Amino acid sequence: MSDRTTKRTSDTGRTTERTADTGPGMAATAKALPRRRRRRRTHRVPVTLLLPALLGLAFLILPLVGLLVRAPWSGLSEQLTSATVWDALRLSLICATAATAVSLLLGVPLAWLLARTELPGRRVIRALVTLPLVLPPVVGGVALLLVLGRRGIVGSWLDSAFGITLPFTTTGVVIAEAFVAMPFLVISVEGALRAADPRYEEAAATLGASRLTAFRRVTLPLIAPGIAAGAVLAWARALGEFGATITFAGNFPGRTQTMPLAVYLAMESDPEAAIALSLVLLVVSVAVLVGLRDRWMSTP
Repeated sequence: MSDRTTKRTSDTGRTTERTADTGPGMAATAKALPRRRRRRRTHRVPVTLLLPALLGLAFLILPLVGLLVRAPWSGLSEQLTSATVWDALRLSLICATAATAVSLLLGVPLAWLLARTELPGRRVIRALVTLPLVLPPVVGGVALLLVLGRRGIVGSWLDSAFGITLPFTTTGVVIAEAFVAMPFLVISVEGALRAADPRYEEAAATLGASRLTAFRRVTLPLIAPGIAAGAVLAWARALGEFGATITFAGNFPGRTQTMPLAVYLAMESDPEAAIALSLVLLVVSVAVLVGLRDRWMSTP
């Protein structure tokens, strides 16, 4: 039977009867009702939150829409095939790739040091590593000049001992871009290392593997997705770097003029070329976000 009668004795000694239907159909309906109510509540957005959210969305999207609307689509191919654009694009791709390689070479061991060791002052080191994320890029360029410039702390020694001059060269562009891009890689790799189970490395050590062998054979394959994501982010950041590059390396066409610097220069003489270059950087940025959507933009 689906109906049953239960008896309860109240505090006053009276006996009350209650009939409850506990059939499977009613039970399922009773369980479904709270879920439906919950779903309806989640779809109700307060107007006081909806309006600022829509304004924020418009604030972020409208400039990009304006760039697409005002783009010289009829002469876009002519703008993008000019020698100046190709030189800037080629230099940007080469320097961004080289800066990413430097970030990988130095950033992965640094991330391992922050994630796997109990180094004294580790919090201070992590703060210093992430400082370029919030430091104005122009300030970073000035700092690089004071250290690596011809009269800098290290640059004067490089110039006098080896005749090496870094500012206002293509190598200077790579250094400036690596300075601002490496923190993205370090943060990504450190997060991957903290998420990876260290017992695999311990098991490899018990089997006779050295720390370097365990890192190369065990740790690197485990954190490969984090390294790839950090490398892509670092590459995209290096490709769009402006402030530190123009301060430390200058703006010389064919030698230090990257895409962002070409956009800045074209805005004064040829706005249509500046818009065309901006579209190229916009496409690259969107491609990076699409490529990383599974790691950085996934929803629970």
